[in-house]
Amino acid sequence: MLSLLLERGPLTRTRLGELTGLSKPTASQVVTRLERAGLIVTAGAEQAARGPQATTYGVRADGELAVAVDVTTHTATSTVVDAAGAEHPVAEVGLARAAAARNAVDDIRAAIEAACVAAGVDPAHVGEVVIGLQGAVDPRTDDLTFTGTLPGWPRRAPRARLEDGLGVRVRIDNDTNLAAVAERAAGAGQGADGFVLLWLGEGLGVATDLGGMLYRGASGGAGEIGYLPVPRVADALDPAATNLQGLLGGIAVARVARSHGVRGRGLEAVLAALADDPERLAVLRDLAERIALGVVPVLAVLDPSLVVLGGPTGAAGGEELAEQVRAQVRRVSPWSPQVTATAVPDHPVIRGARELATADLRDQLLARI
Repeated sequence: MLSLLLERGPLTRTRLGELTGLSKPTASQVVTRLERAGLIVTAGAEQAARGPQATTYGVRADGELAVAVDVTTHTATSTVVDAAGAEHPVAEVGLARAAAARNAVDDIRAAIEAACVAAGVDPAHVGEVVIGLQGAVDPRTDDLTFTGTLPGWPRRAPRARLEDGLGVRVRIDNDTNLAAVAERAAGAGQGADGFVLLWLGEGLGVATDLGGMLYRGASGGAGEIGYLPVPRVADALDPAATNLQGLLGGIAVARVARSHGVRGRGLEAVLAALADDPERLAVLRDLAERIALGVVPVLAVLDPSLVVLGGPTGAAGGEELAEQVRAQVRRVSPWSPQVTATAVPDHPVIRGARELATADLRDQLLARI
């Protein structure tokens, strides 16, 4: 019954009995037990087809909470998560630029406090934090790898240090992996047998979804394609680029757009200006040539049927960019996967972290029965 209430929201005793196959007296007894255990509360009333209104019951939303956090170089974005899966406001805090002025514990504590203020809840109720960041945590050593963008963060045992400093459970995952979780739950990956998410932003990343399971690799570094050297054919596009980060990263995307007269300082400003610039299609065509060179190695190793273009650049390019990439991949390789743009509306890393945190909170609730 508790699982049904978590999945479907408030239900009446009668409906709970129907869904579980229990008799009305037994269903009523179980509801009473869950109420006495403090796991559910009266949520409202529902008008029956005949007779008086029936009371509905829902999972308590004021129990243990979690916070989902997306940490970038100078910003932490966060939101409160509860077992019912309710949407809470997203908060953003700026982080110091100098390594000497910050550390991981203070960064995440600030993110937790900002999320709790936005949601109007007590930080004392937070028992877990799920963190997405630009890098990977080696599951064998708990060491932070493939990152140089988090000033003040320790490379050794960041999860353990955060748990000691914050007094809560901590999960850390790569931001692209969490974006793929969001894509599977509520984006372009829904219902897919599997897919690859290519994250295109300031940095690059690939997340591999194998039927709902993410492949992270032995050290957590699967998908760090920014380190791949560029093929020789890329010399005609960008002779200065030595790896895919130099060919497809934020600096390169902004440079391509500015070569077409699109104004803006930095990737975010350039992508905003590109939305209604008359040179938009020309820019997307040039970007598609570069992106195809990053997609082909992934196709050669994994041969996915679906490639999702995510991250700021993928979202800004939308289906126009996806179509250009699809056509370019077919021109330069023997593969012809479906290519589509992300369908997650905003904050994909936060949304992926929310999915993991919600599942953890629900497991904690069910374990109390």
